[in-house]
Amino acid sequence: MFYKKSGQFKTSYDADQAMLPLLQDRISIFVILAVAFLVIPLVATTYVINSLLMPFLIYSLAAVGLNILVGYCGQISLGTGGFMAVGAISAWNMIERIPDMPVLAAFLLAGFITSATGVVFGLPALRIKGFYLAVTTLAAQFFLIWLLQQPWFLNYSATGVISAQDISVMGWTINTPVEKYLFVLVVVIVMTLLAKNIVRSVTGRKWMAIRDMDVAAEIIGIRPMATKLQAFAVSSFFIGIAGVLWGYLYLGQLEPAAFDVYVSFDVLFMVIIGGLGSILGSFLGAAFVVLMPLALSFLGGILGLGTAMVAYVETFTFGVLILLFLLAEPHGLAHILSVAKQKMRIWPFPY
Repeated sequence: MFYKKSGQFKTSYDADQAMLPLLQDRISIFVILAVAFLVIPLVATTYVINSLLMPFLIYSLAAVGLNILVGYCGQISLGTGGFMAVGAISAWNMIERIPDMPVLAAFLLAGFITSATGVVFGLPALRIKGFYLAVTTLAAQFFLIWLLQQPWFLNYSATGVISAQDISVMGWTINTPVEKYLFVLVVVIVMTLLAKNIVRSVTGRKWMAIRDMDVAAEIIGIRPMATKLQAFAVSSFFIGIAGVLWGYLYLGQLEPAAFDVYVSFDVLFMVIIGGLGSILGSFLGAAFVVLMPLALSFLGGILGLGTAMVAYVETFTFGVLILLFLLAEPHGLAHILSVAKQKMRIWPFPY
């Protein structure tokens, strides 16, 4: 009823290939962005910004990066946390060791360093796949964390923790929670638009061809080696930028141990629950993973459960949900939302 396509005609190829072809979608995005930029900075408390919005946005960006590799190219990765650490530590070292290094330039270079690291650890994907590739990327996770804990990378800090430098962009020093939120929001929006356009391009179609059947893709002229490494590079770039935001804007300090294997699993859960091969699913999965522990903690407080019991329930719930999504709805929350849109288009008819 509210999602009808009737009366919306396309008179050019550009209109037919638009990112948001329906008027309802364009209005929804406009409203969401207006709320994000104008309403939330005025009404949101510091707790909401620091504990909900910042993790949601940064995790969403990391999930988008992982979804490019896993959902669009079909290459399994369990090393997301390690690549996030590479981005964060690389940015800190460039700002610390290169005089007058611009912050934005350091952040971008950190993303490219992470991209190169992803290519190196993506080389085994040219020979192996499936479970063996997952084990290889898991080994990369532990190796990268061990490497970045060496004294030189942490400026010989006695505690193994280094404070993030102040962020100043064109004279604007980002200090307050609202300023940090707006900076992260802008970066996530720009990166998401970039990812959306990449997966809709020829490059994205090559990734999906490799994912669906790599032998057939090679027969029609797609080079599996270059395509897989390209996916690792682009995915790692996004994940590296997410690591920079996590260390500088959310934590305020850098510690390789903060990017442990549990971070990798959390981002993978977001991709699975949100929907493989869906940019929107990355955001839905991140929202679910960020909000569910808070909901369980609130429910545990009502029921009188202890902190340890709530942690056990949270772990159990994640496991059960992943099984349910893999078995009953492998395309995740994004597919459920898509089905709901289809129902709205034909309502009130049952077919």
